[in-house]
Amino acid sequence: MESRAYLHRPLAPDPQLGYVELDGKVYETRFGPDKYVGWVELSSGKVYSSRLGPDEYLGHVNLGNGNLYRHRPAAPDEYIADIDRDGNFFLHLPLAPDKYVGNVTPMPGYAHAAAAFMLLLLPVLEEEAGKKAEQ
Repeated sequence: MESRAYLHRPLAPDPQLGYVELDGKVYETRFGPDKYVGWVELSSGKVYSSRLGPDEYLGHVNLGNGNLYRHRPAAPDEYIADIDRDGNFFLHLPLAPDKYVGNVTPMPGYAHAAAAFMLLLLPVLEEEAGKKAEQ
C-alpha cells in the first residue's frame, strides 16, 4: 500500500501529486507511466532526489517530531515545514502562522511524509511562488 500526496487547493478538490511506496521510493503521478523522482532513507529520514549520476541530498526530517529541514551546502540546514501525526503539511512562514499546504494519506511515518513533501509538494509550491513573484 502506498501513501498518496495531495496539494491543498482552497475551495477546490485537492489534486494528487504522487505517492510514496512503503520501501521509501517516491513517484510523481503523470499521464502514462508514473515518474520515479527519488527516495527516503527510512531509518534516518534523509530525502534524496533521483537524477543522472549520484542522487542529490535534499534534506531530512526529525523522526521524533516531524520538523522538516532543507539541506543548504556550507550553511546550517533550514527549517521549512512541520508534519503533524495525521500527515498534514504546514509550510513555515517567518513571523506568520504556518500555512497548511497539503497532506499525505495514509501516513506510515514521518520519513514517508517528508519524502512526499520534499519531492512532490515543495517543487509545486516553489513554482507557484516564482509565478507570483513575476507578476
